[in-house]
Amino acid sequence: MNPDGGLYIHVPFCHAKCEYCDFYSITLLDQIEDFVEALLREIELRAADFREVTFTTVFFGGGTPSLLSAAQLRRIWEALQANFRIDPQGEFSIESNPGTLDLPKLQAFREAGFNRLSMGVQSFNPQELKFLGRIHSVAEVYNSFENARMAGFSNINIDLMTAFPGITRETFRHSLEAALALESEHISCYTLIFEPGTVFYKRMLRGELSPLGEDEEALYYELAAEVLAKHGYRQYEISNFARGDHVCRHNLIYWKHRPYLGLGPSAHSFWQNTRFGNKRSLSAYVRHLKKGELAEDFRETLSQDDLMFEYIFLSLRLREDWIWRIFKPASGSRFTPAIRQRSSGCWRII
Repeated sequence: MNPDGGLYIHVPFCHAKCEYCDFYSITLLDQIEDFVEALLREIELRAADFREVTFTTVFFGGGTPSLLSAAQLRRIWEALQANFRIDPQGEFSIESNPGTLDLPKLQAFREAGFNRLSMGVQSFNPQELKFLGRIHSVAEVYNSFENARMAGFSNINIDLMTAFPGITRETFRHSLEAALALESEHISCYTLIFEPGTVFYKRMLRGELSPLGEDEEALYYELAAEVLAKHGYRQYEISNFARGDHVCRHNLIYWKHRPYLGLGPSAHSFWQNTRFGNKRSLSAYVRHLKKGELAEDFRETLSQDDLMFEYIFLSLRLREDWIWRIFKPASGSRFTPAIRQRSSGCWRII
């Protein structure tokens, strides 16, 4: 039987770089076509090693994948389908910024094969959007959501950010209620983290911004869980809430320690107990692939202890109780005292 897995494509382009964002992205949009050509070449080069995998999810992330044209997306999809085994009943997601969407583009996404849309809303409060450096307005969120429904999307996620300087319980509740009013199938609530190297992190070091304390962060987490549960959303993962069965199947591949292949600059992969990742540079990525070689930055084979530790750590993100029931068959080992001691820090981290 073929193993199943997830396929991730990293599109490293944004109109503007958000000051809190640590994901690899650039604003040089004139390089999009060079990226597409390199990506098509990487797809061909990776195909032979993944013939036996059935990809049940495909996720275009970034960056802002919705900046790609319909023609570029079609070319990528055709290459993926020609080179990999992709489950026709799979989950096919694309991340988007509401400020980059219109009805024709959303219709093109559906025609290309995407059946799940993730919208990086972050807030329904204009001043908070300005603070976070988002390029869209609240009005564009509503307009883009309506257009997405018109285009045929029946599985839409809304990303919201919590616990950042300037937010209040009242403004966050307003954002939650606005997202609920749209009746999106999925809502993600992420706490702001001051990642090293970001503009927000540098501003924190200069004393211009201060992170919220852990107790205050927890209040927002509890508020989200309380409000969303009352409206029928099930919290199946630390930051994610779903109505019905509309969980993000792609993210569950990560948390359940299933194999995945990442394509594009900075993308990481996990396959046959090996983790590897591409260079975090579009220019290096393009340069290597023009020469017909992969743009890998690192590759490491995980020990049995590493695999068990990762399995435990990732599983703790989930609400399910299956981690203990299937630990031995999944890892091939018992939950030894050594692994128990190494994993004890997970409880504090989570």
